[in-house]
Amino acid sequence: MANLKEIRVRIASVITTRQITSAMKMVSAAKLKKAQDAITQMRPYAVKLQDIMSNVSQTVNLSESNPYTRNEDKNKILIVLVTSNRGMCGAFNSNVIKSAYTLAQSQYKSALDSGNLSFLAVGKKGSDFFKSKKLPMVAQHNHILDNISFDATKELAEWLMAAFAQKKYDVIEIVYNQFKNAAVQIVTREQFLPLVPKQNDNKQANKDYIFEPTKEYIIEELIPKSLKIQLYKAIRDSYASEQGARMTAMHKATDNASDLIKDLTLNYNKARQASITNQILEVVSGAEALK
Repeated sequence: MANLKEIRVRIASVITTRQITSAMKMVSAAKLKKAQDAITQMRPYAVKLQDIMSNVSQTVNLSESNPYTRNEDKNKILIVLVTSNRGMCGAFNSNVIKSAYTLAQSQYKSALDSGNLSFLAVGKKGSDFFKSKKLPMVAQHNHILDNISFDATKELAEWLMAAFAQKKYDVIEIVYNQFKNAAVQIVTREQFLPLVPKQNDNKQANKDYIFEPTKEYIIEELIPKSLKIQLYKAIRDSYASEQGARMTAMHKATDNASDLIKDLTLNYNKARQASITNQILEVVSGAEALK
């Protein structure tokens, strides 16, 4: 059994750790409330915008005029991975990194082997993984997560759209954690480009709308805006998921620290009792020897 000093030092260390994890839990809880409000408020707008574009595009042939709808051979691939800049958030980063890496090795293995697959990292943890595995990374935009804004994500979306329009890439995928609640994050993969219009049901498709000025003009205006909103929503989703995952992880860490303190305190009391018993036995043995 460890001596009393070692146990006391360890108890003090665990108490300090519990104070840190408890503070981090409260900070993440405060950030989660703001991040959750932001994503829940913008998600209906993003979904409705996508529905409008999908509904209108069913009656318009976009492949001839729009550079974002070409569907050629999938030779050059770009995977945009959204992680976090900091750790201590459980399996938040490892799950999404594993999903992106599995996607590259399974669906786009030929492009990966031939050197035609690249990664773009939003978040330091993702970029660190690519560097450690020596995977091709075209850029990293870790600064976006420091102060998330539509303007910052709009610049990245415009760069992706320009790269696709210039045929630098044939497919652009986004892999991120979608926020469900504080304890659940859903690893999500979305095809950013080329655009694939959703097939609505017949009831939705047969609705008669009046378009001004024209359907084609509306689609040309909606596509860039929809793509920018899609990327912004993904990053907002990931940030809210990060705060939820960190709050949950720090809550579990705090509970584990409390349990460990109880066990160490029990061991300390047992060791102290054993030490006192030994001292009493030594005194009694000495007294008996003097008789």
